[in-house]
Amino acid sequence: MKKKAFQKIEVSRLGMGNMRLPSVDAKDSKAPIDYPEAIKLIRRAYEEGINYFDTAYVYNDGDSEKCLGEAMKVFPRDSYYLATKFHIDANPDYEAVFEEQLRRLQTDRIDFYLIHCLTDGNADKYLNSGAIEYFLEQKKKGRISYLGFSSHAGVDTLRRFAAHHQWDFTQIQLNYYDWNYSSAKEEYQILEERNIPVMVMEPVRGGRLASLTPEANEVLKTAHPNWSIAAWALRFVKSLPQVQVILSGMSTMDQLEDNLDTFADDDGLNETDMETLEKACSMFKNQIQVPCTACRYCCSGCPMEINIPEYLKLYNGYKVDGEQALAGAAAIESKGKPADCAGCGSCIGHCPQNINTPEIMTELARLI
Repeated sequence: MKKKAFQKIEVSRLGMGNMRLPSVDAKDSKAPIDYPEAIKLIRRAYEEGINYFDTAYVYNDGDSEKCLGEAMKVFPRDSYYLATKFHIDANPDYEAVFEEQLRRLQTDRIDFYLIHCLTDGNADKYLNSGAIEYFLEQKKKGRISYLGFSSHAGVDTLRRFAAHHQWDFTQIQLNYYDWNYSSAKEEYQILEERNIPVMVMEPVRGGRLASLTPEANEVLKTAHPNWSIAAWALRFVKSLPQVQVILSGMSTMDQLEDNLDTFADDDGLNETDMETLEKACSMFKNQIQVPCTACRYCCSGCPMEINIPEYLKLYNGYKVDGEQALAGAAAIESKGKPADCAGCGSCIGHCPQNINTPEIMTELARLI
């Protein structure tokens, strides 16, 4: 596993995201973590050279941190790095949250600590809460090694937050689709100008870039038959010099093995590869409509308890494959259905991608 220098340490280029760990029922997005399988996966990642493990206070209602702590306790503490996050909208008591995270992770320090999910709506809340100052104090005490933030904010908010002080690192959603069709390129440039290392989340866009349309897949496979489609996405972000760690939320051993193959070298994409990828991405864009990453933030405020990510996935399938994809609606486990959508807009307010979910639910209700 290739590593890259970060201040006085070396961190693996591939980091393991722990938001999508194996569950006891792969068809149920709310099913609890399958601890034996998840621990086996985490430990295999470590044994293969991954030393950066990312989680958060809110992932799997806290079980992600607990599972990661259980998995890593058998290894020498100085041989790996833990990253976790504080989300002010989940629990504003930052002191209590931090102490609980240490207990969950079975450690006396957090290596990489982040302000979680910065948005245009909560930036001032973070800045005025005292949380940043508290975490900087914990850093002085050695309980936090490096302090950063993860962002889903607009570029103006990102620029303002990045200027608060000299952050050690940051985490943004960065992939070739958002680079070409959203604000990822501008966000990257803001951080590059301030010399803030970037940890990449959603390099494969929640798995959506692991398989494009058949036509776009063919373009990529013709250029590099031995690369998986997901490998193109990972190699794209490897090509960016400000990128430190590339996170991948792995759920299976097959996903881990594919990622390990991709990171066996530190090669990115050459100019010809970039042109090929841009062509495939353009073909893909013409068919995909909803940039959902299945983060599930939208679900927390839905009064009808609709399994929004699964219905958006169904909608994307419909836009690519036509009406035959709608047959999958019967298999979706959800208390609320698209026809039950109240149109309240709570989901839009929680969505990092600003997806107009009520509009899509209305269309799905008509289709199914």
